[in-house]
Amino acid sequence: MKKIALFIALALVGAACRTASEKKTEIAVRDTTITVQNSFTELFIDTTAFASYVGAHAPDDSLTARMRSFYNHRNYQYAWFFPDGMAEFVPIFRSLRNDYVHYSGDSSLYNAALDKAIDSLSQLKKIRPDNPLVIETELALTEQFFRYTDLAYSGDKRINTQELNWFIPRRKLNPEVFLDSLLKNKGQNVAAYEPVNRHYNLLKQKVLEYYTITKNGEPAAVDTDKKFREGDRDTLITALKTRLHLLGDLPEPDSTPVFDTTLTAAVKHFQQRVGQKQTGVTGPAFFKELNVPVTARIRQMLINMERIRWMPAAPPTDYILVNIPEFTLHAYEDGKLSFDMVVVVGSEANSTVIFSGTLNQVVFSPYWNVPTSILKKEVLPGIKKNPNYLARHNMEWNGGSVRQKPGKSNSLGLVKFLFPNSYSIYFHDTPSKSLFKESQRAFSHGCIRLAEPKKMAEWLLRRDSTWTSEKITAAMNSGKEKYVRLRGKNEVPVFIGYFTSWVDQHGNLQFRKDVYGHDRRMEERLFGKTEMPVAQALQP
Repeated sequence: MKKIALFIALALVGAACRTASEKKTEIAVRDTTITVQNSFTELFIDTTAFASYVGAHAPDDSLTARMRSFYNHRNYQYAWFFPDGMAEFVPIFRSLRNDYVHYSGDSSLYNAALDKAIDSLSQLKKIRPDNPLVIETELALTEQFFRYTDLAYSGDKRINTQELNWFIPRRKLNPEVFLDSLLKNKGQNVAAYEPVNRHYNLLKQKVLEYYTITKNGEPAAVDTDKKFREGDRDTLITALKTRLHLLGDLPEPDSTPVFDTTLTAAVKHFQQRVGQKQTGVTGPAFFKELNVPVTARIRQMLINMERIRWMPAAPPTDYILVNIPEFTLHAYEDGKLSFDMVVVVGSEANSTVIFSGTLNQVVFSPYWNVPTSILKKEVLPGIKKNPNYLARHNMEWNGGSVRQKPGKSNSLGLVKFLFPNSYSIYFHDTPSKSLFKESQRAFSHGCIRLAEPKKMAEWLLRRDSTWTSEKITAAMNSGKEKYVRLRGKNEVPVFIGYFTSWVDQHGNLQFRKDVYGHDRRMEERLFGKTEMPVAQALQP
């Protein structure tokens, strides 16, 4: 349990390291008030030994500054050793490092000499602070901890997130603060002093499970695209059951060639995990997803783990997360999931931007100010063909622009929700309700259409007793535009994200299509160009 708790805390805290390469790390002033009498441990490192280590190993300036700042904060107390032996969290950290090397394929952290020293020193029952091997191991562990957090949780430094159209600011956390807290708490109760990146760890565990699936090579695909349903018999159904059991959708192995009720449930379970309609019937689209190579799925998960590294910590307050490839909005109340809502997002040609903002306005019976691009491409040509075009579409001139009047036919529906941003993106109702029934819902010009806009309005205004359900309905249908400002704690952070793989609240591993091609570009940066890129199998 200690290992799990330590890993969870490391996952979020380590993600701060990227900022070290972007600006000069400030070095803390040495805290000389710490003495042997009031210290955490009686062991102290001589500063000349620290200088000798840095000179011999030549870590980069940022890493050296972080190490020096860490030891200045503790007046050069040992961190990984106590008078009676090595700290119990040393093997825990080494195991975490080994896990990272395994699932990432990055062996740069492996240090045979350090591992040998740890094995040797773990047998000692009395630690001398002037023992050269102890000094070397102490500082090497601290160096490796910072390298580990930098590699495992801060995000790949080769990637410029804005080049990938990701405009949510990278989270900024300090691994030095976490390491110090970890040591003071002796690796216990980690969640009490550091936030948890739950999604990263859940996805990491699935990666490790998928590596197990491929330990003997890539499993065989099911060589068919037939339409099987409950009651059918076919020798290929045995292969279908084998594949679904391997992926965790069929609980027990079954070699019979019969499509029974258990297989129907397994097929539906898989369909839910890949965003298909849960028909319980196979077919070409089903087998295309089922036969995506496991190695490709591993890369897909690693790509999304990289994205999760960039995300700020989820606030413990209300917030909204829209996952574009999932076509779903998730509303959280006090940090806990309150409800989900299907949405329509921008088409590939008009992709919804990945960014964050603050929702602070509800607009009932809104006008729709026609964007310049739509005005030029659709409205003006329509006016040329038909002089009554504006009237037929309930539109009017408003100065030099065109707007659509409030009403049921308004393109924004009966209500919109604003979180001011430079991309002109917001949530809104729509008269085109049929699109919400589609499994792939990338149809808009960039804004996000809500399937249940009244539910959203009620949720946002629930703390204001004057806004009853009846009043909200009346405002939506009044035909008169009305702005309602949310203030203070009623303002809601909004994150528009892009995740094609994650673990849901039920523990199910989810996959979605790479609707905008962001996975493809990420894959090239993370893994280079390969003969069989994951994105090839994941395109809509």
